[in-house]
Amino acid sequence: QVQLVESGGGLVQAGGSLRLSCAASGGTFDGYRMGWFRQAPGKERDFVASITRSGANTYYADSVKGRFSISRDNSQNTVFLQMTSLKPDDTAVYYCAATTRIMSALIKAQADYWGQGTQVTVSS
Repeated sequence: QVQLVESGGGLVQAGGSLRLSCAASGGTFDGYRMGWFRQAPGKERDFVASITRSGANTYYADSVKGRFSISRDNSQNTVFLQMTSLKPDDTAVYYCAATTRIMSALIKAQADYWGQGTQVTVSS
């Protein structure tokens, strides 16, 4: 059983930056593909970014390309989401996810484990 704990959310002005972290425990971290998703009030949970087990390849939603960057530190069992040039539309609860499934499944939110989420609020 893998536990995922997100941190780093908060309130930021438009144009600002935040760095989210997701710490994993209870499993072999480098055996999991990792992803970030977000859910705004009244909306579905959407894919944001994902990263392969080694960290060599990353994938992004069009809405965040060029502004967000996903990375991982397998020695620290942690995945990060660096968010820059934040917009009010980025306001949501951000979730970390882990899976042993193929990457296309993860991008469709078919994950084995989910974190509890961290709130990101971007004010205009």
